[in-house]
Amino acid sequence: MKYFQVIKDLIPLLEREEEHMKQAGHLMAQSIMNGGIIQAFGSGHSYAASIEIAGRAGGLLPAKAVMEETFGRYETIEGVGTKFIESWDLREKDCVVIISNSGRNPFIIEMASFVKSKNVPLIAVTALEVSKNSTSRHSSGKRLFELADVVLDNHSIPGDAAVEIEGLYTKVGGTSSIAADLLLNQTVVFAIEEMLANNFEPPVLMSANIDGGPEFNDKLKEKYRDLYGYRIWINK
Repeated sequence: MKYFQVIKDLIPLLEREEEHMKQAGHLMAQSIMNGGIIQAFGSGHSYAASIEIAGRAGGLLPAKAVMEETFGRYETIEGVGTKFIESWDLREKDCVVIISNSGRNPFIIEMASFVKSKNVPLIAVTALEVSKNSTSRHSSGKRLFELADVVLDNHSIPGDAAVEIEGLYTKVGGTSSIAADLLLNQTVVFAIEEMLANNFEPPVLMSANIDGGPEFNDKLKEKYRDLYGYRIWINK
């Protein structure tokens, strides 16, 4: 199976990101221990990676995925990203994760610039070599990796799709989504380990589909309700 082999070959490359994942985990852990939340965003298909670290079994309660309802329709138009992120409830104790394979479009660049203007830690998930060899579509000339505090390289190739099929004009089988999921899940594991090492109880959700899970989660949400309030329940 060609696609499975591509992913098997990709995993050792992602394992090289261990130190960067630890650095990103540190930013997440510090944010939560200080009363902040993790805010994750991905435009288009990258949104799938953002929900991987928000509101899921084994994940952290104070994390949310912010949705942009057009799924990237206006990501090449300057000014839209700034207007979008200005509506966020973004605070200095938070940590932001932005996922973008190319990291070159104005929407993402403006969001990242806004995050840094607020002194909020920024983690980027991107195809680093692809982005380095691409020109920015924003007038600043910036790309996402140049604005982030930590970069997690998904080691994707140009065009993302990686499987060649004889007789077909283009490759199929994108790798960036699976790579981002692996990078971000391991980052969360590192964050949780750091919290435990600091004698801080990680607010980790249980599966709602195991006995006692819903009751446990209800108690956890109630415990943190005054600290996080509406911030982890609304889209922005």
